[in-house]
Amino acid sequence: MLVLLPPSEGKTAPRRGAPVDLGALSAPALTPARAAVLDALVRVSARPDATDVLHVSAGLSDEVARNTALRQAPAAPARSVYTGVLHTAAGLAHLTPAQRRRAEQSVRIFSGLWGVVTPQDVIPAYRLSGGVDLPGVGPLGTVWRAHLGAVLDEQAAGGLVVDARSADYVAMWRPAAADWVAVRVERELAGRRSVVSHNAKHARGVLTRHLLTRRAQPPRDAEALAAAAAELVGTDLLAVELAPRPARGARTLTLVVA
Repeated sequence: MLVLLPPSEGKTAPRRGAPVDLGALSAPALTPARAAVLDALVRVSARPDATDVLHVSAGLSDEVARNTALRQAPAAPARSVYTGVLHTAAGLAHLTPAQRRRAEQSVRIFSGLWGVVTPQDVIPAYRLSGGVDLPGVGPLGTVWRAHLGAVLDEQAAGGLVVDARSADYVAMWRPAAADWVAVRVERELAGRRSVVSHNAKHARGVLTRHLLTRRAQPPRDAEALAAAAAELVGTDLLAVELAPRPARGARTLTLVVA
């Protein structure tokens, strides 16, 4: 089983720790691409128009300025740096040793800067979304799509891929030889369904934590995933629905929340 997560826009900057060591990150085949994107981000973040280029509000100019010192900034495990709604609900920083080992084997966090990392990879806080066209390297979806197949195709082959990513990160890599299931979240209110955003992140995080902490063996196919998700009905979920297998692309697992 692979669980694919987006990064969080909000991050907790480590206060202490050695800087990132690109050579020590998982998937060392990505090191040259990571270095190129990192150097481009440092250069762009020093420009007067950096917030416009990076598609962030002027109120985040301090976070953009922090990008200029990423090679010297303190770094910490990704599980404690990513602290947005989804990651808080997943609780990757609060697992037992056995659960942490499962997360290290199963969870892959996509990133516009790093391509993909595990929860254990030591990184600094940064500001860069996967949908940016970064001067010096180009659209990040295209950049990483050229590299991630060599890293992830073999890991995913023949297994279950639980996809909780947003569109910018789906563009970086699409599973081919795997039982690929995209997690969709809908709210039901007065008998009507609607797609939600904040609640979707929370529900995907809750499902991720459940898959990492339940005592049973990890699910191996879409049907087993739906059964595992259904164990949450009565808590944060009202229902779980698994769509029929499409001719191509991901199968959809819908989590219905109140």
